[in-house]
Amino acid sequence: MQIGVETSKAVDQRRIFVVDEDEITRAALQFMLHDEIETHELASLEEAYEKGQDWLLPDVLILGLSIVCAKGVEVIGEIMARYPGARILIVAGAEEESLGIAALSAGAHGALIKPLRIEAVRQKVDTILGRAGGAPLVQLGGL
Repeated sequence: MQIGVETSKAVDQRRIFVVDEDEITRAALQFMLHDEIETHELASLEEAYEKGQDWLLPDVLILGLSIVCAKGVEVIGEIMARYPGARILIVAGAEEESLGIAALSAGAHGALIKPLRIEAVRQKVDTILGRAGGAPLVQLGGL
């Protein structure tokens, strides 16, 4: 049962890839979003690239900073080249502020700030997709 989900969002044909090494963060984001949009959780960019071939392209790629830390901020440009139409959101905690700001400067479109809250996550995704009910996009300075 979908509680509090608008019909227009539930039938949206767009999709999200949640890519993070942290299984708990991936599962939490998938749980928060799956009622409103097709959401796939993946442990690595390699999995995302494999899944995102041909017809299964993401509209939004939510990226854990563990991936950015391991591959460098250049990975943002790599993702943008691979999926030119996708928007990139990073997931960051307060302790990762400098890396988060570097990822935003490298081209990420926004940030989801931990602790993750269902309303804030859904609002940010609505904003990045241009759907009604969105939240402010820019949060520089405190990510």
